[in-house]
Order: sequence, then structure tokens, then C-alpha cells
Amino acid sequence: MTFIPARYSHLTFGVIQSGLTSGVSAAVASVPFWQEQSFLVHWLSAWSISWLIMLPIVIMAAPVIRAFVHRMTREY
Repeated sequence: MTFIPARYSHLTFGVIQSGLTSGVSAAVASVPFWQEQSFLVHWLSAWSISWLIMLPIVIMAAPVIRAFVHRMTREY
């Protein structure tokens, strides 16, 4: 198995997280196409477009969100 160097863990997380999130949201948006037997085609199209949009947003937003959450929380 090929491993990705740890220094790329934030990018790896962003790719996986954005792919999963955009895949789920594209599936929800594609449900009306189930009856027309075109769900898969519509879902693949919607998912690829939304992933291309979400990937850079997630990669740029993750450090900001992580810092914000770190400020909001504390260990007891």
C-alpha cells in the first residue's frame, strides 16, 4: 500500500471530506431523477461540478475553522 507523507495530511483530509460532502449533497439533489432512470448520470455530473468547487474552499477554510474551534473549546 502506498502511503501519503504526513505533511500532506491536511490536503488529504480536504480531498476526502470535500468528496464525501459534495457526493452526499449531489445525491440528495439528484433524488428527483430516480423516477426518470437518470439518477446516476445526473448525480455524477452534479458531484463532479460540486467537488471541483468545494475542494479549494475546504482546503482554504479548514485551517480557519480549526483555529476558530480551538478558540471556542478547552480541555477540562
